[in-house]
Amino acid sequence: MQNPKIPSSREIAINRDWTEGSITGNLWSLSWPMTVSSLLMNLGPTIDMIWVGRLGSSAIAGVGVSGMVIMVVNGLIMGLFTSLRAMLARFVGAKDESAANHITQQAFVIGIAFSLVMAVLGLFLAEPILRIMGVEADVVVEGATYMRIQFLGIMTLSLLTVTQTVMQASGDAFNAMKISIVFRLFHIAVSPFLIFGWWIFPRLGVSGSALTSVFSQAIGGSIGLWFLFTGRTRMQLSLRNFHLDWNMIWRMVKIGIPAAFNSMERGLANLALMWFIVPFGTIAVAGHSIMTRIETFLQMPAMGLGQAAGVLAGQNLGANKPERAEKTGWLASFWFTGVMIIGSIVLWFWAENIVRIFNSEPNLVRTTSAFARIQIASYLGYGFSFVLSQCLNGIGETMIPLVVALTTMWLLEVPLAYFLPRITNLGVYGVRWGIVAGIAMRGILSSLYFKWGRWKSKRV
Repeated sequence: MQNPKIPSSREIAINRDWTEGSITGNLWSLSWPMTVSSLLMNLGPTIDMIWVGRLGSSAIAGVGVSGMVIMVVNGLIMGLFTSLRAMLARFVGAKDESAANHITQQAFVIGIAFSLVMAVLGLFLAEPILRIMGVEADVVVEGATYMRIQFLGIMTLSLLTVTQTVMQASGDAFNAMKISIVFRLFHIAVSPFLIFGWWIFPRLGVSGSALTSVFSQAIGGSIGLWFLFTGRTRMQLSLRNFHLDWNMIWRMVKIGIPAAFNSMERGLANLALMWFIVPFGTIAVAGHSIMTRIETFLQMPAMGLGQAAGVLAGQNLGANKPERAEKTGWLASFWFTGVMIIGSIVLWFWAENIVRIFNSEPNLVRTTSAFARIQIASYLGYGFSFVLSQCLNGIGETMIPLVVALTTMWLLEVPLAYFLPRITNLGVYGVRWGIVAGIAMRGILSSLYFKWGRWKSKRV
């Protein structure tokens, strides 16, 4: 008589029922690989900013401004595929594998169409966008090249996003994390060779930074496809019975559009804030660019916790367990608040040391460090503004986070950022205080809606 096969830890992880057992244990098990993936996703651009910082303030400013435009497009991609995350989690919770496979097929169609449109727009609009921002001529030259390459490479980002979203929404965040480690290590290793022309490589400057990003995303997306089609993850993808399902595509787009607009308007608001900073000079622009990278890096744990909470909430709603879904969201928010308390302490005492990692020019270090200490006032609201909005998006409730973001950004944050430097003696620092006010209000409104609980009856 043969002994029964004992499942490996990998098999246990990818076959786990996330609607059962400890909520804390499930959230931790799913969120830490997602958090690592989110951190790694942003580590590459941060490392690039460190290397580009060696090229001077103009290069930092060019990559920083262009990077904000790219973040708008990246936000659109993440928003469009929010529907994939929400619907897939529901179908997995309901154990409907056929429907999960079908919507994944349609997600690839959406990704291809979106990438082609963005590539054309980026090719022709890079320089006009930078000129509208009012940056100096040398910043336009550096930034336009970087922006064009990134826009042309949107296809690789779409591929990577779809494959990792499918893995995470199905409950396999661990393999998605391993893919992130592989392609990001490649990015970190190759980037300085192309930027500075080390060894046999040409010196490409900021173009080398952009090309490395595109190549690494292509590697990650290709590995993700291999995992999905060969059954090395929880969900095995198949092209069997593939056909264009316009009704399903519209259903996905309808859910994803509010999340996409949410991400886009956040990006547009950031561009408006940069516009307010431009008159204060290249040092202020470079400082804001560095601070944006630092903040984005700090937000990645919120992204991981929020996405994990959204997946678990979606699967629990699919399994008709709404109370477990709510507890998951609150728990993730309080966890991240604790993380930001630690991060705030580090920034308060070591802001200058962190800024010098990017650039050691005294004026730039002084300005950016002041930006960092002002922003500490908003960090306690991150857990509720970012985590809860990600959780709501993850269960398909995309309209409320959009409304909250629109009202707080355009009726509070942007007006304050415009007027405070003009009616007070705060100067460029008034822009940062406007950002603080907007984040605090988003945290309050998101918490109130989540507590209301209407989202528990959301259909996708």
